[in-house]
Amino acid sequence: MKGPREEIVYLPCIYRNTGIQKPDYLATVDVDPKSPHYCQVIHRLPMPNLKDELHHSGWNACSSCFGDTTKSRNRLILPCLISSRIYVVDVGTDPRAPRIHKTVEPVELFWKGNVANPHTSHCLGSGDILISCLGDPSGNGKGGFVLLDGETFEVKGNWEKGGKCPPFGYDFWYQPRHNVLISTEWGAPKVLAYGFNPVDVENGHYGRRINVWDWSSHTYLQAIDLGKDSIPLEIRFLHNPDAAEGFVGCALSGTVHRFYKTEKGDWAAEKVIEVPKKKVQGWLLPDMPGLITDILISLDDRFLYFSNWLHGDIRQYDISNTRQPKLVGQVFLGGSIVRGGPVTVVEDKELQCQPEPFVIKGKRVQGGPQMIQLSLDGKRLYVSTSLYSGWDKQFYPDLVKEGSVMLQVDVDTERGGLKVNTNFLVDFGKEPDGPALAHEIRYPGGDSTSDIWI
Repeated sequence: MKGPREEIVYLPCIYRNTGIQKPDYLATVDVDPKSPHYCQVIHRLPMPNLKDELHHSGWNACSSCFGDTTKSRNRLILPCLISSRIYVVDVGTDPRAPRIHKTVEPVELFWKGNVANPHTSHCLGSGDILISCLGDPSGNGKGGFVLLDGETFEVKGNWEKGGKCPPFGYDFWYQPRHNVLISTEWGAPKVLAYGFNPVDVENGHYGRRINVWDWSSHTYLQAIDLGKDSIPLEIRFLHNPDAAEGFVGCALSGTVHRFYKTEKGDWAAEKVIEVPKKKVQGWLLPDMPGLITDILISLDDRFLYFSNWLHGDIRQYDISNTRQPKLVGQVFLGGSIVRGGPVTVVEDKELQCQPEPFVIKGKRVQGGPQMIQLSLDGKRLYVSTSLYSGWDKQFYPDLVKEGSVMLQVDVDTERGGLKVNTNFLVDFGKEPDGPALAHEIRYPGGDSTSDIWI
């Protein structure tokens, strides 16, 4: 937390589903207020293939490798959600101009692990890289993992052992001091690839559980059901490696659950936050969920943040008491319920009126706040507005036409509170090859969602 301020960040930028026949690329953005290139994309690294759907990224080395002088955080791991490729990007030789180091082709995942649609990658203390997957090579749901060798980036095979696997996969976090890995569930890739149909939830094609694994034996131990309409996505342990608890955000139910180790030694979960659905007209369903898509915890474990991609707000909670999070900050940055749009709110348990459209530096922001990343000192929250191209196209067609943005929200770390920085805007609608959908944000030195202490 006392490290230097971030000067550049990396974001994958997506062209799949936009109508632009160009490869996805990794953008390097200058976020140093003293720089003449502040808020500008200073480098673009195009991938060698079309329609990969770059999504989340991870590191070849993080805090779990601390003390190993042979390890350096110099490779960014870029799994592709749709093509099932994994790009390994050299960000060490020239951090401001990354280059491709290696491409792991889909067939490697298919043949060596019987998995596809890689999502989250975390480095391990062993030096290997662990990547969760959404499905099997046929597009069915399957919550498996692959291991990459941390030096050669060859696929070593599956991490899981014992033959048992959850029906779906998505995100995960591990904590060796408690001999546990916990994974989440999105849905079957062949169902979610091109959009969202509520019938698929009814038919059991979306996830509802968090899954507990034995860290040392790599075996699947326990499923914790969070409810039929939950769809648990991002999961975060507290950063304190002694803490046997954390939080998971459930997209469709608009809830945050605290998960924890019980006195018996197994794991349980309790709902600690619920964002009420809004009764609406002019939308896909009569009840609109907030759609919690990303959550994170500050490095000092004091604050929890999450984004409601559909309602359009970001929230900050004081989690000094993890069982009773307290809302201390909220800001609206677009969303589906803005005044003058196609959606009319007919009943709202939280707001007196529909929020105004969000305009910054003369640009009206399309979409809603989605991926979030916090500065190491906890004072700056970076936000991007694209969720996933197939769902962007369905829920925010203007976002796909105009491109996403990156914003910065200033954080009061003393009392809590959020305020938009009106001088900060990165407009991916003005990219050289046309409007792009920028997604997850990473700093070269690691960040609030990449490091695991063991």
